[in-house]
Amino acid sequence: MSTALRYLGQGFVYAAFALILGYFASLPTYTHFPPDQALIKLSLAHGADRKGGCRRRSQEELRKLAPNMRRPMDCPRQRLPVLIELEIDGSLLYRDSLPPTGLAGDGPSQVYQRFAVAPGRHAVVARLRDSDRRDGFDYEHSEQIELAAGQSLAIDFRSEMGGFILRR
Repeated sequence: MSTALRYLGQGFVYAAFALILGYFASLPTYTHFPPDQALIKLSLAHGADRKGGCRRRSQEELRKLAPNMRRPMDCPRQRLPVLIELEIDGSLLYRDSLPPTGLAGDGPSQVYQRFAVAPGRHAVVARLRDSDRRDGFDYEHSEQIELAAGQSLAIDFRSEMGGFILRR
């Protein structure tokens, strides 16, 4: 009798677990993003110019270094922060100064931001400064885009490809 009760109890526990698992697999419903909105994603990783300038080492300095360390140029590892702005339809949606990553501050600056916007036509302006200049931007891109409900636009940055890249 105890063996039968044990199997019956084990079956009950398995059935309860299956019901709980089935409930959470279908309910409560989760909406990842509102279906009546469009999405703009700003996602980039970019290394700015080096902080301070490179300088040429003298012959005397080079002789003092070990043979494997004799690089003619002495450049600091640290990078400058990247200033980025995103403007939609004339209003500033995002502006931030992104510090470099890494223990020595020599890695790329990174950002990932999502913005919900109404579907329709939008004027998008993206700006980025990666140098030590005080005013203005090194890269600027403006474009008119048409977004439908549920559609997303990804904004990326590649300096080797000329700057900002907008992908639907």
